[in-house]
Amino acid sequence: MIAVQNVSKRYRLYQRPLDRVLDGLSLHTAHPADFWALRNINLRVEKGEVFALLGPNGCGKSTLLQVISGILQPTTGRVLKSGRIAALLELGAGFNPEFTGRENVLLNGEIMGLSRREIEQAFPRIEAFAEIGEFINRPVKEYSTGMYVRLAFSAAIHVDPEILIVDEALSVGDAIFASRCIQKFDELRQRQVTILLVSHDLGLVKRLADRAAFLLNGEIVMQGSPKDAVNRYNGFVLDRESGHKTRPETQSGPPAKSSFRHGDRTSAISQVQLLNRNGDRCAAFQRGDTIVLRVIATFQQPCDQPVVGILIRSRIGMDVFGTNTRIEHIDLGRFEAGETLEVEFELDCLLSRNEYTVTVATQHWNGLSQDWLDDAIEFRVIDTKDLAGVLNLNTRVQHRKLIENATR
Repeated sequence: MIAVQNVSKRYRLYQRPLDRVLDGLSLHTAHPADFWALRNINLRVEKGEVFALLGPNGCGKSTLLQVISGILQPTTGRVLKSGRIAALLELGAGFNPEFTGRENVLLNGEIMGLSRREIEQAFPRIEAFAEIGEFINRPVKEYSTGMYVRLAFSAAIHVDPEILIVDEALSVGDAIFASRCIQKFDELRQRQVTILLVSHDLGLVKRLADRAAFLLNGEIVMQGSPKDAVNRYNGFVLDRESGHKTRPETQSGPPAKSSFRHGDRTSAISQVQLLNRNGDRCAAFQRGDTIVLRVIATFQQPCDQPVVGILIRSRIGMDVFGTNTRIEHIDLGRFEAGETLEVEFELDCLLSRNEYTVTVATQHWNGLSQDWLDDAIEFRVIDTKDLAGVLNLNTRVQHRKLIENATR
């Protein structure tokens, strides 16, 4: 369990190194500026929960992890935590570059409070998970970034932590290692290990986290489901790129189930409809059915070559399929203020049995959002076939028995 209560972290910024010395001697010749990396942070992570922190670089995510880990002391507030903490923070922290991988693992285990016997019992599992071969006996300064992270992550998860803190460490791993880590996270979740995760891989956040928080300028903007936090973060990024601020959802009346809306409102989406092959509204489809997605938008300002896009997501928020009129090489022309556009996307249903949501957007030709509605409408796919994943591809299977030639 982790409880962060009214935590703030202030750094004092001095014009010259000498000013820092003078301030330490209470000789206040110049007043330093205050920079608040964190402001009044309150969050609680329950035992066995996976909690993700999202936000742009410099928003305070790493500082918050360091405060929770005990590396930094908060200026105000306090952190309550129970259980052994294993932290995998910035690359290079915790390992001595002159020591071998084996020596660093032993040292890391002793710092965590394990006996030498416990570390030696766990070492074969650590070595097998890291898969760095003979380099385990070489100084870590000779390691590649991927080798370093694999060993550090393996050491962190095999010391039986009750709280695991990971800061963007998996972004440098290859696909095989990333898949192995995801499986390990699922195993840790089943063992009721509390996990606090920072990652810019939004798909990973939606796949792993139970809850998430979006940080901005050292403050928590929102806490909630990973899907909602990712939508809010994506909206912030797109609005920052376009130079527009997100407007309240009350403007232009978004569909009731839209989880988040943003854009410059050059156009406003008024209707999103799911239809079957006959043009009837439909919320359930079978494999092989035709799905028609209709988007209607009204322009509030003149616009050349607008773009309309769709994005299908699974029930946990994973992106399944997305396209838009620009990708499909369709030029929508020019629209004046007050004119309305209707676009229909016709899709073959190759999805497996599950529930899905559709995100829709109108955009400028350069990709900046006019009106973006996350999870504007939902539907489900009905199928009698049990499959893994989200796609039901047309599968053809051939088989034959091979008999070795007995006469040689």
